[in-house]
Amino acid sequence: MQARYESSPKETAGMNTAELRNNFLVETLFTPDQIHIVYSHYDRMILGGIMPKNEAVELGNYDELKSDYFLERREIGIINVAGNGKITVDGEAFNINKLDCLYVGKGAQKVVFESVDSSNPAKYFILSAPSHAAYPTRLMTKEEASPANMGAVETANQRIIYKYIHLDGIRSCQLVMGLTVLQTGSVWNTMPSHTHDRRMEAYCYFDVPENHRVLHLMGQPQETRHLWISNHQAIISPPWSVHSGCGTSNYSFIWGMAGENQSFADMDFIPISELR
Repeated sequence: MQARYESSPKETAGMNTAELRNNFLVETLFTPDQIHIVYSHYDRMILGGIMPKNEAVELGNYDELKSDYFLERREIGIINVAGNGKITVDGEAFNINKLDCLYVGKGAQKVVFESVDSSNPAKYFILSAPSHAAYPTRLMTKEEASPANMGAVETANQRIIYKYIHLDGIRSCQLVMGLTVLQTGSVWNTMPSHTHDRRMEAYCYFDVPENHRVLHLMGQPQETRHLWISNHQAIISPPWSVHSGCGTSNYSFIWGMAGENQSFADMDFIPISELR
């Protein structure tokens, strides 16, 4: 488990490219038959990737959590971004295909990840937040996520939004989680951009074509910075930071949050004309 500590707006304004990447970018998520885990001190969110290829991979425990098992005091949201897979939670199996989401609540003791086909393995992006209440494990397919068409061709942000873990979907203690699929010809995400001081956010970019990149924007609205992102990389976004981007092609990304509330509409929008 790797730890990432908080950085203030003042510190971040003075960071060079390498320092920005070391603090806010998770470069490696998916390695065959391994788990990559990052512990962020923003809202104590854990993010990571699991890619079972040749064998099943069990969610282990970590000394840094000081718990008897991973989900003793935590909950977890899981979205598959690749081949079909199966997740078994305390003996109950769930088939989870690409873009499906599984929520596992506080108290589950054994979570095992598998792929259906080793030549096209599943790739699970995970987000975990502290939890003081137990909610039931639940699977939601992408078809059940009430996909909403938003944006327009004229502004290059025509997209489909899938909401999974939220107040009107899968219930959780803290987590909010979903994903956005940009349509062909559209490249902008989360524009106009926004902040929400009440909660941090994490992004996981996927389906970024080979040799293409996403330019992720972060920082305070009048003091923006940027990071070039490859396929299957993640961003830790502080509560005080904008989080949006533009790609050299269309792409998809998972978004997830934890903090003071679970209201999807809790955003402080920044007019495009005020960005610097």
